[in-house]
Amino acid sequence: MKVDATQEPIVRDASCPVVFATIVKRDGSREAFDATRIERAVLAAGRATREFAEAEARALARRVLAIAAATIETEPTVEGIQDIVEEVLIASPYRRAARAYIIYREQHRILRELQSASQLALVDSYLDKSDWQVAENANMAFSLQGLNNHISSEITRKYWLERLYAPEVRAAHESGDLHIHDLNLLAVYCVGWDLADLLREGFRGAGGKVESAPAKHFRTALGQAANFFYTLQGEAAGAQAFSSVDTLLAPFIAYDGLGYSEVKQAIQEWIFNLNVATRVGFQTPFTNITLDLNVPERLRDEAVIIGGQRQDRTYGEFQREMDMFNRAFLEIMSQGDAKGRVFTFPIATY
Repeated sequence: MKVDATQEPIVRDASCPVVFATIVKRDGSREAFDATRIERAVLAAGRATREFAEAEARALARRVLAIAAATIETEPTVEGIQDIVEEVLIASPYRRAARAYIIYREQHRILRELQSASQLALVDSYLDKSDWQVAENANMAFSLQGLNNHISSEITRKYWLERLYAPEVRAAHESGDLHIHDLNLLAVYCVGWDLADLLREGFRGAGGKVESAPAKHFRTALGQAANFFYTLQGEAAGAQAFSSVDTLLAPFIAYDGLGYSEVKQAIQEWIFNLNVATRVGFQTPFTNITLDLNVPERLRDEAVIIGGQRQDRTYGEFQREMDMFNRAFLEIMSQGDAKGRVFTFPIATY
């Protein structure tokens, strides 16, 4: 039976009557029906918008109870009663109070979602690997750090869907019509950085952390590049990238007077370091480097950077060292690790 929310209430007691014995909560449990809670909720909306006080709240609550008594044949639910409250407020002259109540309900729905994500079942779903998301990222190993990431990711995923994306986007994702990847991090995706800036300024800028002066030697430059990737990976969901790596680092080989075996050893150390699981969730940092093979025109006549200072030689003078760098890099990437497994990172682009 449909009852008009604008009609006069059937129940005309001076206070909120007891219409039902019990009410079904959201978790399926039951508790005693308390009509005064309806009045308090309506009064809170009225006070928030300064549209009405106790007397009007009581009258509106009686109207809610009258409609509930006329339309609910068995046992009321919390959501059902709140739906009626919305209808009554929308049909009343108090439109701002109606909006305030609707927003209140939505905010508390979001809070319940976030709270439910922190329950023990979330830990169990990781430990017994029953959640498909445990294996979503091939770069993440099953570990304590993986568990911690799994727990925090669920909260972040809820935040993306509830606070940042529109309701229709959230509905499409949750229904499976589309899949939004990397909701586990509230961060940008891939980021490209200027290696020349690192060579000029050194590794610095993180408040309260150790700072390094600009690199003067080949191994130092490689080490700072690795540390840079490690640190900035924590601020992004996707890859961290440098361009023209062979062009910009080749002069260090000449200035250090290194032979091919020494260059290969240094690059081998660098690649192994880049493949250590140092990222959140026991992951290897997602790194990408662009290699030029030949000195690009834009850098050919530019003075090289050593120790943060421009030198009297240009990048165009170091093609031989670039060739050494690329030969060593490709040999090591082809050989793989101690068991012959390929190195996942850095992803090289030529």
